[in-house]
Amino acid sequence: MNLKEKCPIIEFCDFGDERGKLVVVEGAKDIPFEIRRIFYMYDSSNGITRGQHANRKSEFVLINVAGRSKIRITDGKEEIIVNLDKPMSGVYIPKMIWKEMYDFSSDSVMLVLASTHYDASEYIRDFNLYLSEMNIYKYV
Repeated sequence: MNLKEKCPIIEFCDFGDERGKLVVVEGAKDIPFEIRRIFYMYDSSNGITRGQHANRKSEFVLINVAGRSKIRITDGKEEIIVNLDKPMSGVYIPKMIWKEMYDFSSDSVMLVLASTHYDASEYIRDFNLYLSEMNIYKYV
């Protein structure tokens, strides 16, 4: 399975009428896991890179509900760049996938849905350690 198949773009139903738009997202239905944690990032400057980690246990769906950003995703062998610029789509990030969020527009609000409660011990914040745990040996 390639990285695009592991980390698919998820399109949510966009309901709306003359009153405005409504997007509904349900855990274990639209999202491939039960949602245990929700957080969002905003006011990140264009030159800032967020994330820069992998998670041993957590799965995520990232949605730019306002503005735009890019996500660099790698499993140590392949790398893809995802543009998030529509509030009705997100990207699924399974566990043990390295992610970096960057190129935030000034109005960017990124909503993150997570499969677990926060546990700092499950984060891998060093890329070389991540490669080692994935049994990938490169000099980075």
